[in-house]
Amino acid sequence: MNTNSDVIITCAITGAIHTPTMSPYLPVTPEQIAEQAIDAAAAGAAIVHLHARDPEDGRPTPDPDVYRMFLPRIKETSDVVINITTGGGHGMTVEQRLVAPLNLEPEMCSLNMGSLNIGLFHLLPRYKTWKYDWEPEHLESTRDYIFKNTFKDIETIIERMGVGCGTRFEFECYEVGHLYTLAHFLEGGVLKPPLFVQTIFGLLGGIGADPENLLHMKRIADKLFGGDYLWSILAAGRHQLRLCTMGAAMGGNVRVGLEDNLYLAKGELAQSNAALVLRMREILEGLSLTIATPSEVRQRLQLKGKTAVGF
Repeated sequence: MNTNSDVIITCAITGAIHTPTMSPYLPVTPEQIAEQAIDAAAAGAAIVHLHARDPEDGRPTPDPDVYRMFLPRIKETSDVVINITTGGGHGMTVEQRLVAPLNLEPEMCSLNMGSLNIGLFHLLPRYKTWKYDWEPEHLESTRDYIFKNTFKDIETIIERMGVGCGTRFEFECYEVGHLYTLAHFLEGGVLKPPLFVQTIFGLLGGIGADPENLLHMKRIADKLFGGDYLWSILAAGRHQLRLCTMGAAMGGNVRVGLEDNLYLAKGELAQSNAALVLRMREILEGLSLTIATPSEVRQRLQLKGKTAVGF
């Protein structure tokens, strides 16, 4: 892994975890998602990771027509690399999760490297009233929920998106076993380097947001992938800036954004995704690190280019 390259900032704009009640700044309409993605790119994000939301009530949707309400505007206004989820939202089947990516054929997609308990129910006591009825049900349902990504599911996504569409992946690894699963596909020749490995910390059900775990995940990734991968760090909530800073100082790339963290500081909601990107950029530049551009990312990850997408 090259530790001397410019740092790639990924910004995850809206996701499928946080709900509209949790922050008035969470983008949910196509206009809001487009504006915040464009502003995040202007602030220094080389990649924007995108989910779609129902414009009426903000719930996650796999509808490609909703994606088409904001993706062309982002593409036309910015050079940013567009990365679309294959994780979708809670309860979506693999086929539902792939409808939009297969229709849109983006440069990048996320790919969770295994099934996982994803717990959000512990957030319920923080809120006394809800903007929409679906929100508390959405959180409570995760008490008895598994995000399913079996070996067959992963094979399907790689075959249909990677081989079929020429899309490269952000490999999301929530625990050490996910790194070994990724190594299995690499060793079998199903995947080709370079890999963009997103190690994820602090989500209930995954590995904890401890510095020791960050070091351990990096050691295992180095052991398994050597120089064939680019390492990135994602940490949930209050852990975001702390672990991203630690990882960046070790040669890693970083992911920020309202999908993963709603706060700019303790008790202070981030008023935009761009605000989180700018805060991270200030830290990186304070460490004498430079920020990667979208064109650099396309070269380093061997992406097919923005003119080869389906939108």
